[in-house]
Amino acid sequence: MAGKHVLSAQGARLFLGRDHRLTAFARAEEGLLRWTQSAPGASVWDGPELIASPRFLHFGMAQGADGFLHFFGVRAAGATDLPVVVHAVQYQTGRPLTRWHAVGTPYKDAEQARSVLQPAAALGPSGRLHLFLARSGGGVSVRHEAADGGWPAWRGLRGQLSQEGMVAATSASGLVELLVPAGNGRAMRWRQDTPDGEMTRCPNIHIAPAPGTLAVLETAPDRMTYYWSDAATGTVLAHRPGEWIIPLGGAGESDGRISVLRTALDGYDCTVLAHRAPTGDVMLAACATENEAAGLWWAPTGERSAGPPALAADAYGRVVVATLDGSGRLRIARQAEEPGLVMGPAVHV
Repeated sequence: MAGKHVLSAQGARLFLGRDHRLTAFARAEEGLLRWTQSAPGASVWDGPELIASPRFLHFGMAQGADGFLHFFGVRAAGATDLPVVVHAVQYQTGRPLTRWHAVGTPYKDAEQARSVLQPAAALGPSGRLHLFLARSGGGVSVRHEAADGGWPAWRGLRGQLSQEGMVAATSASGLVELLVPAGNGRAMRWRQDTPDGEMTRCPNIHIAPAPGTLAVLETAPDRMTYYWSDAATGTVLAHRPGEWIIPLGGAGESDGRISVLRTALDGYDCTVLAHRAPTGDVMLAACATENEAAGLWWAPTGERSAGPPALAADAYGRVVVATLDGSGRLRIARQAEEPGLVMGPAVHV
């Protein structure tokens, strides 16, 4: 597959499947590109394979505890049609996706429907999908998949002044949490009180993330930590609701999505972070989980990426970094067999 067709500015995405094989995805003009690890922990990959998909204004992916991969996006529409959210699922690693089906839009007005932002999604403990959609400067809506697979109507969450970059995540106990950047240096937050229940508004968080940089990670039971690049300074920051904002110094500015991974390093519970600097250099750091205040030491990986990097742990718990080079080819670096977080050289796959 010619690399020039990859929309590399969005970077690669990396997921560990139920069969313990990794899969990488990237958007292309013709659809989605998929690379699949040949065996758990292997250095050989198959692909890229082109997967047909609609033409998207926005696109995202989410994985549930069952390992199923959900693909969702806002489908581009003609002059007389409204852009709607569409959804498909990959149930097994390397297997075909289900058909794309429309989940609709909460907006009846064409102007509002065309001002939608990047949607977010999370999976409940039963595997039900929770889809969130907002429009620029407007409110937030949610549509929950029903237990029978149907889709009840969109419901408004009464937010306002929404901006690009909302994120959603599910805790180990099955509670979905949503954070939506808004105006005036604040972000709106919602959380479920019960698994697959309704979203309850929480106090705002006073942060101002640069568009598209916000990431979320569960760092303790039912406690999320947010990471982002500050819109004014470009500095990478971290925050847990109810605590202080923590500067993650030494990283320089971040360009695009920050990738986060919670994993064991030398037997310790750690958080690994990766981001792309404006120069294209991929930066990597790690700290004891929830101990960012003790300091992180960012180091260049020696890789340059055309889009944000992606992180995952493979079948043996090794950290894996996926990047796209300037021609859209996938590069994979794996943690070396040494103490600490030492990455081996990246290779094209």
